[in-house]
Amino acid sequence: MSPKVFILLCLQTAIQASSRIEDEDDDEIGVNKTWVLAPKSQEADATHILNSLLSGYDNKLRPDIGIKPIVIDVDIYVNSIGPVSVIQMEYTIDIFFAQTWYDRRLRFNSTLKVLTLNSNMVGRIWIPDTIFRNSKRADSHWITTPNQLLRIWNDGKILYTLRLTIEAECQLYLQNFPMDEQSCPLTFSSYGYPRDEITYRWRQYSIEVAHQRSWRLYQFDFVRLRNTTELLKTTAGDYTLMIVYFDLSRRMGYFAIQTYIPCILTVVLSWVSFWIKRDSTPARTTLGVVYSGCGTLLHHHHHEQPGTVARTRGRAA
Repeated sequence: MSPKVFILLCLQTAIQASSRIEDEDDDEIGVNKTWVLAPKSQEADATHILNSLLSGYDNKLRPDIGIKPIVIDVDIYVNSIGPVSVIQMEYTIDIFFAQTWYDRRLRFNSTLKVLTLNSNMVGRIWIPDTIFRNSKRADSHWITTPNQLLRIWNDGKILYTLRLTIEAECQLYLQNFPMDEQSCPLTFSSYGYPRDEITYRWRQYSIEVAHQRSWRLYQFDFVRLRNTTELLKTTAGDYTLMIVYFDLSRRMGYFAIQTYIPCILTVVLSWVSFWIKRDSTPARTTLGVVYSGCGTLLHHHHHEQPGTVARTRGRAA
């Protein structure tokens, strides 16, 4: 084979290989275009829907005002509970709080069945003025963006969820300490609308609980939860009151190790003085000092323990 023919064959092979690579690249780009680019028609449709819904919409007025009360369906997902502060008579809870209702003013006709929106839309529509009545402090989560979700269905159904960390009041009854059981409530209702304007209701299986490995109850075991609906009568009107009870049982083993066993050992240690001769002054003096020191430390530990738990709660929060 002559050198010229060999060079021509090499060039032809290189050209064919490069053409195959370009075809593969074109195929990959075509696939990426199919997945990455969004249909312009749906974007324009969603923008048109939002503009038309908000045109003339008054977010100061509740849906069906003057016609009938609005019903708010409530769901709660419990992330964690605890710690429980004995001194402050409060407990900490982290939840996802979801509310669902219907607003006929937000109905729309489109191929889109639901619009999923971020927190920028929350302030532009009417939302319930729900408050937690037994909360001392409450924080919404804002990292990295406000933890809020808003969905609008084409039939006017609205879902509004947000994540909250609440420090709620819990009256602890310590008559049976350390074998006591406590029931800590989480109470919420509307702030300004009485029940003839807004009513709340629990949906079936409306309360879910996460795995307890991330909870910080320390001295307690979680037993069960109960939800109920009550009527709160005030001078401003009758309000629908929603309550979730978290039943807790104190861990007896915790206090047996921390308090009772050290007390028993201290008492047993004090009995040793009965077997020491009366004329053994150095031994009796040393034993008295040891016994006094152990009693002081135990007393200090017993009374400072709730404060330690409270400080741990502050670091965890």
